[in-house]
Amino acid sequence: MRRLWLLFAQTVTIVLALYFVYVAVGPERRLPVHAQQMGNAERPAVMLEAAPGRTPAPASGSYRAAAARAMPAVVNILTSKIARRNKHPLLRDPFFKKFFGDRDHDGEADEEESSLGSGVIVSAEGYILTNNHVVEAADEIEVVLADGRKGPAKVVGTDPETDLAVIKIGLDKLPVIVLGQSEQAQVGDVVLAIGNPFGVGQTVTMGIISALGRNNLHINHFENFIQTDAAINFGNSGGALVDASGNLLGINSAIYSQTGGSVGIGFAIPVSTAKTVMEAIIKSGHVVRGWIGVETQEITPELASSFGLSRQSGAIIAGVVRNGPADKGGMKPGDILLSVDGKPVADTNDMLNLIAQLKPGGSAKMTVLRKSRETTLDIVVGKRPASANK
Repeated sequence: MRRLWLLFAQTVTIVLALYFVYVAVGPERRLPVHAQQMGNAERPAVMLEAAPGRTPAPASGSYRAAAARAMPAVVNILTSKIARRNKHPLLRDPFFKKFFGDRDHDGEADEEESSLGSGVIVSAEGYILTNNHVVEAADEIEVVLADGRKGPAKVVGTDPETDLAVIKIGLDKLPVIVLGQSEQAQVGDVVLAIGNPFGVGQTVTMGIISALGRNNLHINHFENFIQTDAAINFGNSGGALVDASGNLLGINSAIYSQTGGSVGIGFAIPVSTAKTVMEAIIKSGHVVRGWIGVETQEITPELASSFGLSRQSGAIIAGVVRNGPADKGGMKPGDILLSVDGKPVADTNDMLNLIAQLKPGGSAKMTVLRKSRETTLDIVVGKRPASANK
């Protein structure tokens, strides 16, 4: 009897142990319906898909807000011109005409040539900034907005020396870009380039400002480029370079490339320059700049040594236009121009910009170094001719 009781006790113990193990590691029990509802009310379910009609918050590092702000104001520009080309001399031969007819009375053929570029709407009145080389010599200009609207445009004025142009369209309810502060831009700032490369459609590329104040590139007469590594290709010319807030910093103008494609060296005209040119064009149809009639040369370390100069700032006057403003004011070849109206001259490019800002007809004081002595000259500023270099 005692053995039977011991066997019974061991069997019960084993059964209870197996039951507890099953409860601990067995499948999850379903809660009653009312218990599940209470749990949902206290702890909302995590949704993996955004609700329809709602935009998820931008990921860290996204610039879509800046792009969305600037893109509507960047347009595609289509230009066309009629090129006259001479036909083969046989077409003018009487014998040829006898058998094949007179196919062209003047011996020339008309051919329409189209080109692509970009532009930026800067005014609700329809003024658009672009590059001069985009609209140069165009017979017809059509502007295509980002929203799909199209319209003809006319040239208000151009400034080949900065490669800028202003055109105008007659559409209403135009999106207008916000002008930024290019003077506050710094190397390393993130920028977006917006345009229509190769005609594929509006495109945004990202990069940083690689350098500021680039000049002596021999692209334009007046150079103060913003350099960027944001991809700029054919068709981007005249498009917008914007900051991380979507404000306009510059007009994309040129690239350095041996292949024709982007290699990460692009140049944009600062919005400060573009605004000044645009206002002058809208006011008078062209840009008026000061001019004194001199040829200059950079001061190199070798020249500084030969002239006995203790500094390398300034511009050497290599030549003076006879009876020009500088000649009449007493400036001579060999003088070193140190300042213009109290503003120091760093180099020849700086001198060119300082003189261009002077009002024609007004008098300006210019300090020159002549035979180791500083002399101040009063020069009546002339109007810069279209073909002038200095």
